[in-house]
This record gives sequence, structure tokens and C-alpha cells, in this order.
Amino acid sequence: MAKISNEERHQYFSKTGEYKNTIDAILKREQTLLASIRKEPAGAVFKRLTLVDEMLNLASNYIILSGISQNMLKVKNEDALNDGRKALYKSVIYLEEVVSNYVDVPFSDYEEKLAGIAPVDAAKRYLLIRKMGLAIELLENAYGDNTKWKWSFVELEGRYAATAKNILDLKNAVINTDPRSPNYEPTVYHLNLIKKLLMQAADRYREKYELSTNRTDDFKQGITFLAALRRIHVVMGDREEAETVKKKQEIWAAKLESDLKKKEELAKKA
Repeated sequence: MAKISNEERHQYFSKTGEYKNTIDAILKREQTLLASIRKEPAGAVFKRLTLVDEMLNLASNYIILSGISQNMLKVKNEDALNDGRKALYKSVIYLEEVVSNYVDVPFSDYEEKLAGIAPVDAAKRYLLIRKMGLAIELLENAYGDNTKWKWSFVELEGRYAATAKNILDLKNAVINTDPRSPNYEPTVYHLNLIKKLLMQAADRYREKYELSTNRTDDFKQGITFLAALRRIHVVMGDREEAETVKKKQEIWAAKLESDLKKKEELAKKA
């Protein structure tokens, strides 16, 4: 790696000063909002939604810092990327506090929590989820393929997929997919995104199991995401799609059972 000159460092700090000021301002607003939630719990859900958006903006600024470093100094700013990753986790956690982190449960299990954000329309919910997905994608691209955090992103993507599902008003989803509904377009887009994310989360957990951890918990989590996807298809009346996912679940469950038996046999031999 080429040595970075003092002039290059000066130019870098000059270029990034504005973003660092923005980061400091966001962190101060976060603490103010958290203090407000502790002091006045009423309306906390909307303050947490604001925190979700603020943390996404925070992550974006950290990603920009690393991008500037890569462009000007030819090195990644690992500290900025790690702070961006932490900001994304906080964003997901704040959203989980609003809509729950359930993966595969009936809508009635978290309906009461979702009722708290009833005034937030379908379009705003969809845009927030799209923004979160874009931030995660940008951060993963900024890290690159050869990063020690590669497999940790599987959990982040999974939790993102779950909250993307849980923020949707599933009770009225069928009504809102009627072209006459004012919520038709964002609901259809949101549903399509959820289906994609749940399948992707399932595949990524199986990939993690087979290529990295060999932990049955990872494979089981992948099967749970398939179950969540099947539940969405059933609710929406997509019979063929539900049956296709069911078959995939059965194949995966059989594979897991076979792997467990092999492990038991090896353990006995050992």
C-alpha cells in the first residue's frame, strides 16, 4: 500500500468534514429522541420510526466516508464501515421494537403492535423498507466479498426481511391488492419485496450452514424463513406458490434430518 502524504490527508479531512458534522448531529438527535422516549412513553412508536430513519441516514454517511477514503486515499475506512454496520443494526432493532422481530407467526401475534402505527400509510412503510434494503446493500458492497463480516450479514439480512414483513398491514393486504384501493401500488410492491427477501434469507441461512458454520440452527432458521414465506402465500391465496414453498421446506427438512443422522453416526464412531 502506497504511503499517504500529508497533503492527501489534508484534502481527505477537508472533504469529509461536512459528513462528520452531519454524523455528530444525527448522534445528538438520537440521544435526544431516546431521552424523550424515556421521559414521555406516549408516542414512542413514532419516535422510534424516526430513529429508524435517522440510523439509516447515519449509516449512509459512514458509507460515504469510506467511499471518499477509497477514492482519495485508495484504502477503505474500516472504522467508518464498522460504524455504518452498527448504525444499520440499530436501525433494524428500533424497527423491531415497533413491529416485532417474529419470523413465522400468525399476524394476530403482532397485530396489536402494528396497530400503533396505523396512521403511517402503506407508501411510507414501503419507502422506509426500501431505504433500509438499499443501505444494507451499499454497506455490503463497500465491504466487498473478502470481509470477515460476510456471514454476519446473513443475520442482518434475515432480521431486515422479518421487519419488512412485519411492518406490512397483512390483515388488509388482500383488500389493498385490489386495483381500486388507494394503497394498491405500494402494497403490491411491498408484498413482492417481502417474498423476495424471505426466500433470499432462507437461501442465505442454508448457504451459511453449508459453507461456514455447519450449525443446525442456521439450517433451521432457513427453514423458518421458508415457513414465513409460505404463510404469506397462503394469506394472499397463492395456492401454487404456497405448495412450491411447502415442497422446498420438506426437501430441506429431509436434508437436515439426514445431516443430523450422519453427525450422530460420526460421533458414535469417534
